[in-house]
Amino acid sequence: MTPRSARPAGGSPATAAPAADEVADRLHSAAIHLLRWLRREDERGALSGPRLSALSVIVFGGPVTLGELAAAEQVRPPTMTRLVNALEADGLVVREPDAADGRVTRLRATAAGRRLLTAGRARRVAALARQLAPLGARDQATLARAAALIERLAARQR
Repeated sequence: MTPRSARPAGGSPATAAPAADEVADRLHSAAIHLLRWLRREDERGALSGPRLSALSVIVFGGPVTLGELAAAEQVRPPTMTRLVNALEADGLVVREPDAADGRVTRLRATAAGRRLLTAGRARRVAALARQLAPLGARDQATLARAAALIERLAARQR
């Protein structure tokens, strides 16, 4: 994106690219609203948002230690211990000794945990697809390009 001060002389605001901070502000707001709306789909599920989030980290990034999970979720270990205990009681995760260091315990999702997370994701994706379906091919292609750019930005942060 081109900062305002670097816009070509005589470029009209209608044709000039918006400043990066303007785009960032709109993306931030849109992402929050989208996630809040999609989170309503999770209300039909059995788990709270924090538990679903922790389970997602374990499914897609696991097996992980409790400390790694707490860091990923940006919570303190005691908070994560409570969440993991509940996930374990529900049969969604198990604790296993680390193969390389028996003193370390890793959290692994069970088949039931993976199924629950997959079903929730499918509900959210279906809800979003229903909203996208009425859009024209051009708008859908634009959103596909935007999603690819956002994925690229997110990958840089990992």
